[in-house]
Amino acid sequence: MFSFKQANKSIELIDTFLNSIDEGALIFKEGVKNYLFGNRESFVDNLKTLSTLETEADITRRKLENILYTQSLMPQLRGDILRLLEVLDNIIDMAKKNLFQFDVEVPHIPAELNQDLMKLTEVSAAAIDSVIPAARDYFRSPEKVKEKIHRVYLYEKEADKLADAIKRKVFHEMNELKLSEKFHLRYFTLHIETLSDAAQDAADMLSIMAIKRTI
Repeated sequence: MFSFKQANKSIELIDTFLNSIDEGALIFKEGVKNYLFGNRESFVDNLKTLSTLETEADITRRKLENILYTQSLMPQLRGDILRLLEVLDNIIDMAKKNLFQFDVEVPHIPAELNQDLMKLTEVSAAAIDSVIPAARDYFRSPEKVKEKIHRVYLYEKEADKLADAIKRKVFHEMNELKLSEKFHLRYFTLHIETLSDAAQDAADMLSIMAIKRTI
């Protein structure tokens, strides 16, 4: 069994990296909520905070990559870990880009969709919330990864259902909207939904990596 006793610095950085993604999911959720309910000042603060977290995650990931290569730590796992870091980093990248798209395109969202979109945002964020402890367990207790990632799949499926329901509502029930407005709403619904897909990608990778470490 591989020992991480010689890699404490790497583990600390991994925790820092995962903390950034975890906080990023929380800020994304708050950002969408503030946009939907017209809290412009708080929304702008969320944008700035998420951008800072994404930058910090990138810096930490590069430090980790440097340590893994230059100090020859975890050589048998290095490739898998680097790919995992990339997939996890993609989550916070997407969260930042998606929230910025709200700021750039300023989609008109009817108030009657607020609760639906907030629920979708919470479920997508929950998928991310669930993949973080699974990633932490991979480095400490890989046998526990499986019991954590099943929540990611549950939330991802729920996000799919909610997103489909929102899109059906927009196109089938909201006849007062222009077709262009309906397309715009579908686009932003997809933005939120895809975060749960990104969490699922990380869960898929963790599942395979955990099996490798436990056989």
